[in-house]
Amino acid sequence: MPRVGFSEAAALGRVIARGQLLRYAQGDKGYTPRFEAELAKMLDVRHVLAVNSGTNALITALAAAGVGPGDEVLVPAYTWVSTAIAPLAVGAVPVLVNVDESLTMDPIELERQITPYTKAILPVHMLNVVCDMDAIMAVARRHGLLVVEDACQAIGVSYKGRRVGTIGDAGAFSFNHYKNITAGEGGAVLTNVDRIHGRALMFHDPGNFIRGLEASTEPYFSHSNMRVSELTGAVLYAQLKKLDPLLRRLKRRHAMMAEAFEGASGCRLSPHNDPENAVGMTVLFDSAGDAEAFGQNRGVERLIETDRHVFTNWDAILSKRSFHPRMNPYQWANREIEYRIEDYDRTLDILRRTCRVALGAQFPMPVMRMRRSVLKNALSTRVPAPRPLAAE
Repeated sequence: MPRVGFSEAAALGRVIARGQLLRYAQGDKGYTPRFEAELAKMLDVRHVLAVNSGTNALITALAAAGVGPGDEVLVPAYTWVSTAIAPLAVGAVPVLVNVDESLTMDPIELERQITPYTKAILPVHMLNVVCDMDAIMAVARRHGLLVVEDACQAIGVSYKGRRVGTIGDAGAFSFNHYKNITAGEGGAVLTNVDRIHGRALMFHDPGNFIRGLEASTEPYFSHSNMRVSELTGAVLYAQLKKLDPLLRRLKRRHAMMAEAFEGASGCRLSPHNDPENAVGMTVLFDSAGDAEAFGQNRGVERLIETDRHVFTNWDAILSKRSFHPRMNPYQWANREIEYRIEDYDRTLDILRRTCRVALGAQFPMPVMRMRRSVLKNALSTRVPAPRPLAAE
């Protein structure tokens, strides 16, 4: 995340001095609409709508795209649980898909999971690592499916000349504390489809009928209050100019830190779906034991141990519970949805053998060079675990 400092404080001070904290109070001159317009321009996307969390950005995007009861939404087995919760919030059910070694949704496995009830694909760009969007979009076109990108962990990141979150029918960002830009909490819905944007405006604001919505041809409806305040908009507007410099720093540090793994035995950098624009680094080991040992180094974490992102810990999903039995989307599904752990052994194996290496955007480059030396030494002095023999 970028530093929070004087520019954010100054923007907040101006909002407080005006005494108008509602996002609509200043019209188009307010920080929130200016942030939306500037972000849309930066990403070359037609519409950006700020909402109060990344979770609600996903929910709003799915609802605006027309996903609802009886539908199935394909989500990866490695992501933050909100990706799986979002379909449930609109009455649909999540169907889990294995990830490949890039830590993103496997396009081949994705196509195998499609049923007559599949309505949308929800690929996730994890850890600033991009999905294979060319393959995913090709699958979606073949089967007439919607694509809603979860780019909450990859704000501003590029995939083959386009920014993630703008490639599918809609996209979602999160601005919580750990993201590339942050207001503590917050989110955004991105789309080039006017109808989706109009429906998102209505879905996120119960007072939409008095707002004079932009030439929407949709009949009015209301759902919930997911608006942001001008305080959030002010912080995000101040942060926005820091986004591309942050990504440039991460790209340089990726190239520098990658040198630690040149010639290393028993491990390699995880495959990347756009290596020229890599700003997130993970390392794939031949054995889980080697990954566990390497994960003890500072600035390194083994992914299976970041349990919040591993589907086996999503108890509310695996148990298929809802806040009220009669509001449980699994009762409206057209077939029995099963989450058998053994069906996702491939994902779990990859997570056991993969470590994330922090690129330290907030640390001086000499500190990161020193860390690179420590990691390179750790790799050169270890004794790699023997690879398991292939079954005969």
